[in-house]
Amino acid sequence: MYYSRLQVICNPDFSEILMAEIAEAGFDTFMETETGFEAFAEQHQYSKQRLQEIKEQYTTHTPVVFYIDRVEKKNWNEEWEKNYEPIIVEDTIIVRAEFHKPEKQYPIELIITPKMSFGTGHHQTTHLMLKAQLQLNHHDKTIMDAGTGTGVLAIMASKRGAKKVEAFDIDSWSVENGQENIDINNCTNISIRQGKIDDLTFSEPFDIILANINKNILLTEMSRYAAHLKAGGQLLLSGFYEKDIADLTEKAAGFNLYPVSSDTKDDWACLLLQKKPD
Repeated sequence: MYYSRLQVICNPDFSEILMAEIAEAGFDTFMETETGFEAFAEQHQYSKQRLQEIKEQYTTHTPVVFYIDRVEKKNWNEEWEKNYEPIIVEDTIIVRAEFHKPEKQYPIELIITPKMSFGTGHHQTTHLMLKAQLQLNHHDKTIMDAGTGTGVLAIMASKRGAKKVEAFDIDSWSVENGQENIDINNCTNISIRQGKIDDLTFSEPFDIILANINKNILLTEMSRYAAHLKAGGQLLLSGFYEKDIADLTEKAAGFNLYPVSSDTKDDWACLLLQKKPD
């Protein structure tokens, strides 16, 4: 049996949103590559028209290359697991899947088994966010995780002592997988919903907001983060390059959000901001 394989070459900032869009066109398995990702569907069981629409839509924002061929069916789970290794952060956190053996020497264990439609979650920005969370006081705090994906940052917040965590994502498959990971980690204080920040309501402002998305979305939603953040609250951002820090801090200043610290890894950046107290 053969599968249709779509090879996508794209800017890493756009990988996850392109995966989500391409899933709607009929592809159901995704594998990250050094230049983008590959998507698979049963042969011809996808919408060529929708695929062309996606390409035209995103080519206006960023260079995107699609190449389709066919490959023999494989055990995709087996292939994926071969390349999925645990993440170690600061010799303190281990992020592993259920199929990895436990390693007790790390004080914080996060069990994250992403669906293949997610990619592996090994991005530099995930590492930067988790590292920064080690320095934040989560104890008895209310936390927002915007664009939660696998739920890894929400789960980290819960395990760091948060009182309540509200996570959300625009994609249904993210919410489904996030809930699975929340349950695996026994984090009963996390709620997860589907939607955009503009479409959701929250009962109270947050002490900490986490957002690992991309520069354009962060700039667009900066005002919403500020509106949902308590005076003196902290906003932790990633998903952008070191060269973008100036643009983000400039935008944030217009909403009384001021830089506290930043960190980088392989040109990617993480930025901690604080809302000016009343």
